[in-house]
Amino acid sequence: MTNVVVVGSQWGDEGKGKIVDWLSERADVVVRFQGGHNAGHTLVIDGVSYKLSLLPSGVVRPGKMAVIGNGVVVDPHALIAEIEKLAGQGVQITPENLRVADNATLILSLHRELDGMREDAASNSGTKIGTTRRGIGPAYEDKVGRRAIRVMDLADLDTLGGKVDRILTHHNAIRRGLGAPEVSYEAIMEELTSVADKILPFRETVWLLLDKERRKGARILFEGAQGSLLDIDHGTYPFVTSSNTVAGQAAAGSGMGPGSLGYILGITKAYTTRVGEGPFPTELHDEVGQFLGEKGHEFGTVTGRKRRCGWFDAALVRQSVATNGITGIALTKLDVLDGLDELKICVGYKLDGQEIDHLPANQAAQARVEPIYVTLEGWKQSTVGARKWADLPAQAIKYVRQVEELIGAPVALLSTSPERDDTILVTDPFED
Repeated sequence: MTNVVVVGSQWGDEGKGKIVDWLSERADVVVRFQGGHNAGHTLVIDGVSYKLSLLPSGVVRPGKMAVIGNGVVVDPHALIAEIEKLAGQGVQITPENLRVADNATLILSLHRELDGMREDAASNSGTKIGTTRRGIGPAYEDKVGRRAIRVMDLADLDTLGGKVDRILTHHNAIRRGLGAPEVSYEAIMEELTSVADKILPFRETVWLLLDKERRKGARILFEGAQGSLLDIDHGTYPFVTSSNTVAGQAAAGSGMGPGSLGYILGITKAYTTRVGEGPFPTELHDEVGQFLGEKGHEFGTVTGRKRRCGWFDAALVRQSVATNGITGIALTKLDVLDGLDELKICVGYKLDGQEIDHLPANQAAQARVEPIYVTLEGWKQSTVGARKWADLPAQAIKYVRQVEELIGAPVALLSTSPERDDTILVTDPFED
């Protein structure tokens, strides 16, 4: 028995929600360790869809403990709204099944406003990043700048005022430079005190809780958000998110030692998508790209933004396998490829006439690379709902085997529809 870390191996939207839900039935504790409410998971359970942004996927299953770790930035209003929305669907969330790290950073209204003002300014200059405008980046900046308001601060009103003064000194200087009105001390204090009684019951010393659970032999599932190619260090910078999204962050973002992480499962879509700005070497602007987008329902869970679609990029996923230490992958949305006459897989790139086997870190070079493809025969039979290898067409199996070989990691699970049970299990990550 081992713990499991789930990460996206591409630019996010790989189908982590279904896989995490599938695994959470086997887990005792499910932990979010980075990101914020810019992450979106859609779970389909017994025909009912649950859309989660901040809460760990385990909250919809009875008897599971859900944990928001210190690596997450928490918008208290978004958290309360999500809890209330799930209550309306019959899912009761209490301190018995949800714990929030007391040292997690809070997202305030001034973070959301700054995010929007910066993105508007960047749009006017043609250099926008494509953020979700939810204040994620500015909140992480305050965390690193050591001026953040944290969950635990809501319980100490005697010192909260001084911390609000400190954060406002920084933000109001920026707002004056942007020509925006300043934020008042009273407004932020009211914002914080109005949510304190609803947030504080969930606070927990998470590192200590997880250590106790580990010693008891509990199965712990670490749920990543976004994708490895959006990592602040290892992604396509600057078109990235504001946190580390690779598997190593599961340790830092939860307080659990890296030696206890266990199996690293990389969720990998059978083709490639990206939402927002940034390089995308295999992007398709033709009828195939439109086919993938429509059949795959490629719209963001949180933002509703249309995703860009393209062929599977094995060179990029191979990079993610290395930077995450991926043990095995869960290959999702294979069924979306049904009906195509041929399929292409990117195996490397040409850059200024030279062949290279990885995407360079330089932004200008990323824009110049040309994909090198291998072409495989497609299949006409449906793979929707397949639950064993024998249900798959021979060419679909060949495609999966080619992916495994090119990325240097085996397929542990294969998903063939949004339904959780439409999954071919090769290796149970908890038992590996």
